[in-house]
Amino acid sequence: MTFELFIAGRYLKAKRKEGFISLITFLSVAGVTLGVMALVVVIAVMSGAETDFRKRILGLEPHILVMNYSGKFDDYSHLLTALNQREQVKGASPILFAQAMIRSSHSFSGVMIRGIDPETGFNLVKGFNSEQLKKSFDKEKQNENLPGIILGQALANSVGVIKGDKVILMSPNGFISPMGHIPSMKRFVVTDTFDSGMYEYDSAMAYVHLTEAQQLSGAKNQISAIGIWIDDIFKAKSVKNNLKDLFTSPFYLRDWMDINKSLFAALKLEKTAMFIILTLIILVAAFNIASALIMMVMEKNKDIAVLKAMGATNKSIRKIFIFQGMIIGFLGTFIGTLSGVVICFILKKYDFIQLPDAYPFSTLPVQLEYFDVLVIAVSAIIICFFSTLYPSYKASKMNPVEAIRYG
Repeated sequence: MTFELFIAGRYLKAKRKEGFISLITFLSVAGVTLGVMALVVVIAVMSGAETDFRKRILGLEPHILVMNYSGKFDDYSHLLTALNQREQVKGASPILFAQAMIRSSHSFSGVMIRGIDPETGFNLVKGFNSEQLKKSFDKEKQNENLPGIILGQALANSVGVIKGDKVILMSPNGFISPMGHIPSMKRFVVTDTFDSGMYEYDSAMAYVHLTEAQQLSGAKNQISAIGIWIDDIFKAKSVKNNLKDLFTSPFYLRDWMDINKSLFAALKLEKTAMFIILTLIILVAAFNIASALIMMVMEKNKDIAVLKAMGATNKSIRKIFIFQGMIIGFLGTFIGTLSGVVICFILKKYDFIQLPDAYPFSTLPVQLEYFDVLVIAVSAIIICFFSTLYPSYKASKMNPVEAIRYG
């Protein structure tokens, strides 16, 4: 142990007459602890919210979409074959988007129809596998041999239907008759519902077999997009760039990050804002550290003079007070980080904080990112370090003759 570190440790153990300085030191440690603990917990909650939103969205959306500037397109079987031969691609499936009105015996509502292939498009319906989709869309297994439809739970509630009820879908793509334009209509039976936790989807989305959607919208053998799924969702942009050689104009590709750019940009902005705001707590604690060190310099001016008279350099005097401030910073950061991590594990395991129905999740979504914890801890230590510079500089510039004469 160097003598600078030894003296810094001794100064932290205040005597009875220096009790006020000891209180300020305690408050400085407590301030750093609270700031770091709050940062760890809040950033973990923000990371958990981002991950939860991502999982919910990707439970209903492909990782990459192949679309056409002209809208719908046909002759896509060779594209599916080429995509499935690529090493980065886990699966590909045709999708048809269509708008319609859904009418029940109680009510009617607008609906976004998705025509999917149950063999390959099961990733588009959260909680369903291929066999469940094939069963839901199999006419022969339904009442009156009607095609099946899967509704979002909120949509089913709004039109007042349950499993087994019949509904009518009306598409604006109809035909011209002597009476004028007549919309295309088709009866379906509700075979199941899904609950993704995303109200925007659950209140407006319905799934039918691809061929039924093509008949309803008058898009024979046409689709709106090809959905692509990959192993690592965070490599979507690089995979998208690697697949561009398969598609020429008028085709274009969009990944899940582009489609949901505004949502994840808002979440990232909130996370950054919370980090900056809560860092102010640590900054206040750093001012406490600076105040404690300044008072310590004033209290120990005679000691500093004696040390200088014995040969201590200005650098050694600076080190004493820098070490003293960093001990406070390290102690507060360690306790705060440990407390924050423990609180995150408790929140994640016991779910005792219940959120109102306005949120898409019922409990606080906590995900502890160790990189975030490291950034918080390093930031706190750096702030504490800067708070020691001025007091240590003032101590090193003290004139030992005047300090002994007037001390």
